[in-house]
Amino acid sequence: MGSRSVWQRFGRLGLLCAIALGTSGCITVDLFGGRDAPLQEAIVAGKRGPKVAVIDVSGVLRVSDAEGGWLQRGRAGTLAHVREQLDLAAKDDQVKALLIRVDSPGGSAVASDLVYEDILRVKRERGLPVAAQFVGVATSGGYYAAMAADVVVAQRNAVTGSIGVLFQGVSLQGLMDKLGVEDQTLVSGPFKDAGSPLRRMKAAERQHLQTVLDDLHDRFREVVVAGRPQLGAEQVAGLADGRIFSAPQALAAGLVDAIGSPEDSVERLRAILGVPEVRVVRYHARGETPHNLYARALSPPDLRAELLRWLPVLPSPGFHYLWWPAGH
Repeated sequence: MGSRSVWQRFGRLGLLCAIALGTSGCITVDLFGGRDAPLQEAIVAGKRGPKVAVIDVSGVLRVSDAEGGWLQRGRAGTLAHVREQLDLAAKDDQVKALLIRVDSPGGSAVASDLVYEDILRVKRERGLPVAAQFVGVATSGGYYAAMAADVVVAQRNAVTGSIGVLFQGVSLQGLMDKLGVEDQTLVSGPFKDAGSPLRRMKAAERQHLQTVLDDLHDRFREVVVAGRPQLGAEQVAGLADGRIFSAPQALAAGLVDAIGSPEDSVERLRAILGVPEVRVVRYHARGETPHNLYARALSPPDLRAELLRWLPVLPSPGFHYLWWPAGH
């Protein structure tokens, strides 16, 4: 065997290992350490009046904490971070409105639904008006979560929509065959390992997974109809084909109420409250300094996330309300 063939085999094996490591989450790098201190409040606008609490819904939505690994202590999942912010706002009698700041492509179907339900819970328990502000990307699960708001405002160059469900999969069987690696998975039933990357998907498995995906898509449409009742079920169904929308397109389609800045959303909430001035507050981790409405919480570098940018797989298996064009 020539040296070139040997290096080709090592290259294929390296790719296989990279995919395994990327999906397992066992190698990450955290140069700044984890956050375990409680969130702190900072006033970022206004000097008097009732408080408008900004709730950050940023990044890929996930339920569980990111696992710690080599040089990393782990990070709180999106759900935990959003819930912590909402609980602080709910306990503060001076908070009279919520501004949900969305900069997220979405994430897992479960996390998206739980973030949505948490916002609804605080909104109903406290009787608070809620505005959602789209900055950057507010697609799929990010849009889903925003349906808990009373008014939705998109930044002029924001992207939204992508109403749909994704089950991302990849088959490594061809690569494994070249490497002489064989799948020896044992299952208790014919559908137990449906979607496994170690072999090609069977037609019956594909049909079965599609039924689950369709149910989750139905739920997504129901949430949009509840949040945008002026559209109606038939119109929402026509928009829920996975396409994304620019802010002007979303406004024309009725997916948002206005195009504007976070300051515009604050002004809308101030008018709803009927007060001359409000104080805008944000919740931040120790060491962070959110000076304005645009600041975003810092995240430590994640080697797994950087690796996955170049691989056609998702970080974990499952159904996702996620806009992820790199996966196609």
